Amino acid sequence: MDIDVAQKPLGPFLINDLKQCILDQPPEAWTEQSLRQKAYEVHKDTESIVMLFCEENWPEGDIHKDMGWDRLSETAMPIINAILEKHYPPGGILLRAMAAKLKANGQIRPHKDTLHSFHIGHRIHVPITTNPAVRFTIDGRPYPFQVGHAYELNNQKKHSVLNMSNEDRISFIFDYVPPQNLTKHSLEKL
Repeated sequence: MDIDVAQKPLGPFLINDLKQCILDQPPEAWTEQSLRQKAYEVHKDTESIVMLFCEENWPEGDIHKDMGWDRLSETAMPIINAILEKHYPPGGILLRAMAAKLKANGQIRPHKDTLHSFHIGHRIHVPITTNPAVRFTIDGRPYPFQVGHAYELNNQKKHSVLNMSNEDRISFIFDYVPPQNLTKHSLEKL
């Protein structure tokens, strides 16, 4: 969503349980669902544990729980709810939620998120691990992301991530469409 700024800090949140849950996942959990990596060239250096995902043609398509729901929802939903309650109006729809890993020495090339759902939904990042050699840029300008804080990203601006370290960078990401952006059709599907 175009939020008029590149990045909006949402403040600190208690993520210890979510962080430990994500870090405790076995290696195979990161490769169970590779749809993003196959469908989008910019995500070739990433791996994901997908909790919730919507079809590309949403709101005509469905929102579904993915393989990561059983792995992450118990610790992720309290964080998601805390962020939403503090910053966004109730009554919207959660479209996507996942742990996303940018591999060591990997990159996400500059891009804008173009699906309709990205134009009307808030994209929230909660860093789980990072380090000074990770460079997240929005419109060519670097923005810091601190573990334990949440940020809304303007995904309508060109953004990229470069991990120049030998450590993976992990974020928990979710998309929320507020009630005022929902169509009658999407509300009927609830």
